[in-house]
Amino acid sequence: MTDLQMSLIGIAGVFVAGVFGYNKIQEYKAKKSVERAFSTDHDDVLMRTGDTPAARHEPSFSLDSAVPGVAGGEASAAAAALAAVAAEFESDPADATAPPAAPHAAGVTPAAEQATALVDPLIDCLLPLALEGPARGDKLLPVLQTLRMVGNKPVHYIGLAVSGEWEPIVHGGVYTKLQGGVQLASRSTALNELEYSELVTRLRAMADEIGAEPEIPDMIEVMAEARNLHRFVAGHDAQLGVNLQTNGAPWAITTLLGALEKQGFDVRPDGRYVMPDGEGGHLFSLSTNVTLAEETTPRLTLLLDVPCVAPSRDGFGAMVACAKSLVGRLDATIVDDYNQPLSDASLAEIAGQVQDFYAEMNDADIPAGSIRALRLFS
Repeated sequence: MTDLQMSLIGIAGVFVAGVFGYNKIQEYKAKKSVERAFSTDHDDVLMRTGDTPAARHEPSFSLDSAVPGVAGGEASAAAAALAAVAAEFESDPADATAPPAAPHAAGVTPAAEQATALVDPLIDCLLPLALEGPARGDKLLPVLQTLRMVGNKPVHYIGLAVSGEWEPIVHGGVYTKLQGGVQLASRSTALNELEYSELVTRLRAMADEIGAEPEIPDMIEVMAEARNLHRFVAGHDAQLGVNLQTNGAPWAITTLLGALEKQGFDVRPDGRYVMPDGEGGHLFSLSTNVTLAEETTPRLTLLLDVPCVAPSRDGFGAMVACAKSLVGRLDATIVDDYNQPLSDASLAEIAGQVQDFYAEMNDADIPAGSIRALRLFS
């Protein structure tokens, strides 16, 4: 074998080794990229203290800013984080692809209000969809219906009409742009990486059907916003209850039904007793604390879902007034969860804490009983 042949073989060996090494480096980089994109271990300063994961606290009406709870330090931190997210949206320059950010401002039409209620920059991840040309709602709606939920998070759409206003997409409408929005958090969970990956895959397929190009936000940023929002929701997921304990024998369920109907309660098909608010909703509910098979109960519980009732309706005051009325009807005592009587002074103190709770929700621009609150706490 000549020296030339040996040299060529050596060069070929070096070349093959170089290609192999290059491929290994590219494979390593790709693997790390995927791990970063789908990792659930992204650091979130709001979810830890020092190096110790934050423990979950059940909601309480603590007024001590150093104590985690609904009106304490944990909720305040969550509200501050949420306010920062809201400020980021408000500081962005106006863009034709974004829906109106302030439906309560003067001059905003009902259609624009409905659009912002459906796709809300504060609680939704915005998904702009650039259309190839004007499209009719009749053709868009059947395709959009194929992507309405991801996990338990709703997905909504609005369109920029030829009139120049954002509005819910309807039959007969003509739209030049679309805006999708997936809710970042619900009462139970935040939007997670798997749900977001599913959303992106299905969104691209749907966009191809309607001739649109989606703008996909960065996953890591979306996950951070979702965790912040869910932290706020978890910190304000407050349900207040007052109990009625019989002063004598347990009440017969059949007898209770008549007394509760006279008090104004409605019996829902699922067996729940609710106090209607006069507008199709309800102020608070009542539980008999026993199964449907039981014939008697010694205890009733009135329950107020605090973030879902507007302060103007005074849900807590109405619930206490109802409890006091039932005391006379049923010969009962208002007690706490430990069967200790609740005095008027104690109830007044709780009422003051409820007002502080409402103030925190207002400061976060998620007023109790608002469309935003009802979406988040549904």
